[in-house]
Amino acid sequence: MTSQGVDLGDKQLASTVSVNEIIDRARFGRTHWLIIALTGLLLIVDGYDVFVYGAILPALMEDWSLTPTQAGTLASWALFGMMFGAMIFGPLGDRIGRKKCIIICFTLFSSASFFNGFATTPFSFGVLRFIAGLGCGGLMPNAVALTREYAPARIRSTLVALMFSGYAVGGIAAAGLGIWMLPTFGWQSMFFAAIVPLLFLPVIAWKLPESPGILIRNGKQSAARRVLRGIDPDNPALNGGTLTYEEPKAGTASVAALFQDHKAVGTLSLWISFFCCLLMVYALGSWLPQLMRTAGYSLGSSLSFLVALNLGGMIGAIAGGSLADRFGLPRVVISYFLLGSICIVLLGFNSAMSILYALIFVAGAGTIGTQILLYASVAEFYGLSVRSTGLGWASGIGRIGAIVGPMLGGVLLAAELPMTWNFVVFAIPGVVSVLATAIYSLNLKQRRQDENTLVAV
Repeated sequence: MTSQGVDLGDKQLASTVSVNEIIDRARFGRTHWLIIALTGLLLIVDGYDVFVYGAILPALMEDWSLTPTQAGTLASWALFGMMFGAMIFGPLGDRIGRKKCIIICFTLFSSASFFNGFATTPFSFGVLRFIAGLGCGGLMPNAVALTREYAPARIRSTLVALMFSGYAVGGIAAAGLGIWMLPTFGWQSMFFAAIVPLLFLPVIAWKLPESPGILIRNGKQSAARRVLRGIDPDNPALNGGTLTYEEPKAGTASVAALFQDHKAVGTLSLWISFFCCLLMVYALGSWLPQLMRTAGYSLGSSLSFLVALNLGGMIGAIAGGSLADRFGLPRVVISYFLLGSICIVLLGFNSAMSILYALIFVAGAGTIGTQILLYASVAEFYGLSVRSTGLGWASGIGRIGAIVGPMLGGVLLAAELPMTWNFVVFAIPGVVSVLATAIYSLNLKQRRQDENTLVAV
């Protein structure tokens, strides 16, 4: 864990302490719980903000007399914001720190969501949704990167999935509150509730640590040592020596770095998977309640389907993270995409209510759950210096799919196609993602073989 000093005449190189080894070998403890709890809370609020539009959509369409095409276009305002937010705040997190970007983004989307409740026109509603989207899009890559950088190696995918499951919990909260609040208080109340999480901002600013690698890069040895003592308090190596954070190869936080060192094929494959996955997530998240209402279900029942979708995403992500730590992320992601696509197609056929809920649950695991595992895949693929950049751009490209999803749903609903065909179209991107993830897996294996060859030489 440490390298002892070496005599060089009258000079002696100070001993060094590998932060990577301390984190990789650490037992899961209180500091890990704190990081998971705080980042998970952030993702709950983020997920609520994302799925609240699907929950209020039937009421909003009725209140403002929106056509399906207009409603799908209005949904894209937030998604455009998420795309730009991910591409801006992802690289910024690599430069100024994950924690600073997280606080900025959290404040941005919570405040904008609250003011959305005062919107009186589609235009003002859309502008505020765009601003909220900037914060949502920027939060995810930084929260994932921060969690990953503190997670022990043996349970890394599990912890990232556990933290990110808060995103699905937010979707469940949006649908659950909608069942209770929409009939009594109207759709505006769903946005007024977004002010509550801001009360936790001082706690997040106080307790959430910065990335250990970024602390060391910025020369903050004492701050990094304090956090690491919380992870491994009995480690004698932390009593002296210089902390170091090792990477296979240092780089700069630029988009070009995502295509260097044989990463081009993997980067493009991950972008395709993100695009297709988020298309499915947002197509279902935005239109599932309305599609079910069109099929004859009540508003309450339609929103309960949204709860099942997000519950499947949450449980599926946690289970998938555990499986990924045993079998590898690519295998689990491919399996999830296949299962999700099959269940989405089956949603278009008449089924008993219990079977319908089961299909929606598995579809949630194969879309929302897989999205969470894809974030873990990107965090695994890139090093510290470009991790938030890689996460931000993958998420940003995915947001293009997220923009297409609600608009595609609006076009399909306006075309009045048979219910079966709507779900078949929603499932096609899952098949494309299977192929893209398989290509990514082959590229990842090749990169690891090349790295092992270099080490051997």
